[in-house]
Amino acid sequence: MKPGDWPWNTQMPLRFDRFMELALHDPERGYYARRIRGVGKGGDFTTTPMLTPALGKAVAAWAKSGLKESGCRDLIELGPGEGVLAESVMKAFPWWSKPRLHLVERSVPLREKQAARLGKRVTWHDTIESALNACGGKACVYSNEFADAFPVRRFRREENGWSELFLEPQESWQACDELPDSSVFALSFPPGQIVEVAESYHNWLRGWLPKWQTGRMLTIDYGTPVDTLYHRRPRGTVRAYFIQQRLEGPAIYQNPGRQDLTADVNFTDLQTWSAPSAETVQLMTQREFLLPHADLVNPADAHAADANGAGGSFLVLEQRAH
Repeated sequence: MKPGDWPWNTQMPLRFDRFMELALHDPERGYYARRIRGVGKGGDFTTTPMLTPALGKAVAAWAKSGLKESGCRDLIELGPGEGVLAESVMKAFPWWSKPRLHLVERSVPLREKQAARLGKRVTWHDTIESALNACGGKACVYSNEFADAFPVRRFRREENGWSELFLEPQESWQACDELPDSSVFALSFPPGQIVEVAESYHNWLRGWLPKWQTGRMLTIDYGTPVDTLYHRRPRGTVRAYFIQQRLEGPAIYQNPGRQDLTADVNFTDLQTWSAPSAETVQLMTQREFLLPHADLVNPADAHAADANGAGGSFLVLEQRAH
């Protein structure tokens, strides 16, 4: 990585999460702001809703139950991509009882794709706070592969304590005296182990969860509880996706703003961080969530529910507002 590779005017060094934030969300050069090609064939990555309608059916069944139980009329999707999942979910509702759909999306190119697919049946918001205000604080909220796009801080275990990754623009590990709130630091790791903390997601939760009065929340993403997150992963979980290729190590810096960056989700942290305002109903694998709605004779459904593949790699966290 060379100084000339940086597309932003910024002083060095950059903490890794700041680099990730710029690479993904800078309004002029960020991946989601202007460069994303789309999802699926011809894009950089593919999500389960692009492959099978089973996930949409499962989310719709969850939404029907959650809306009825909570008495809410509004459904919020976070990071809806091209709107494929939202379209599938809404099709599962009869026309006389469709909920009011709100999409939280700040990417202009993706909003255009969502509008082309969903028409006028949706209200867009830049933030979840705006969406909740429109719903009076009462809504069912769901997301698929949303949490993994939040910038993460990267830490390395040393002989004595922890260091944190900065970019100067070369990688530079600097001693860290104050650690963020995360379950990962309660575990014992050998020197050299790299871990991530999605402090930006924690801050995001603290900003809106107190305003959520009633409803259910469903978080679908790849990751595990903290005790298995770094099994046989000494370099951590950060990687990039570029034209369906998975890139790791130095390759994650090669195309800033032109490739997706992501990290596995620490579901222990998600539950702990949201505990003041939300309680966990259940944490299950995607396979367990999909099985009642999947046709395993269909190769796409079978792949999404494969316990040794996506069905086991993705977890589904269901929570309810206190």
